[in-house]
Amino acid sequence: MTASRLVIWRHGNTDWNRERRVQGHSDIPLNPLGLRQAATAAPMLAALRPAAVVSSDLARARQTADALAERAGLAVTTDPRLRERHFGRWQGRTMPEVIDAHPHEHARWVAGDPDPGCEIEPRDRLLARGRTAFAAAADLVSDGAVVVVVTHGGTAKHGVGGLLGWPDELVPTLGGLGNCRWTVLERRVAGWRLAAYNVGPSVLAEPAIIATERPDAG
Repeated sequence: MTASRLVIWRHGNTDWNRERRVQGHSDIPLNPLGLRQAATAAPMLAALRPAAVVSSDLARARQTADALAERAGLAVTTDPRLRERHFGRWQGRTMPEVIDAHPHEHARWVAGDPDPGCEIEPRDRLLARGRTAFAAAADLVSDGAVVVVVTHGGTAKHGVGGLLGWPDELVPTLGGLGNCRWTVLERRVAGWRLAAYNVGPSVLAEPAIIATERPDAG
């Protein structure tokens, strides 16, 4: 038995998002904008009548999940496998700081290297972790139900690719999720399919960030 729909929801804005600082596993809370984003999105997601809310255990995701759980009358289940990609020695730095401190590894990352060094979690490991966590969330409920999974930009993208069975090298072609926006996966007989990507309220959106400026590390 498993969910018929998975809604993969990225957390709201943080001060480090605003500063374009690499978060990774750093435990950064939502800022006032992020709290407003979560409060704006929560009624839209509650209207889907989710049967469960599963969240990364990092504060920015958990605070986002709490906004929905309170609205939907649900408890939040946490799963550390839903944490963001670990960005090793890049965590806490802006991209200019990363380029200055680690130019060779940054060049490898820009070129699409799945394991660029600096103690960054390899991309195939992130894909497998996200896929496993999403599948486990789906298995929490009965057929026909909706599960909302609250996670982070990189984990959302790679976990979705993993659940869809995409090869690792294809996943980076997906764009990043904006803060407090979501992706919808629907289960069919043949497996999961992508039904919607990067949808949600357009108000209170963070400014657009060019993909080459920083990783999906928040």
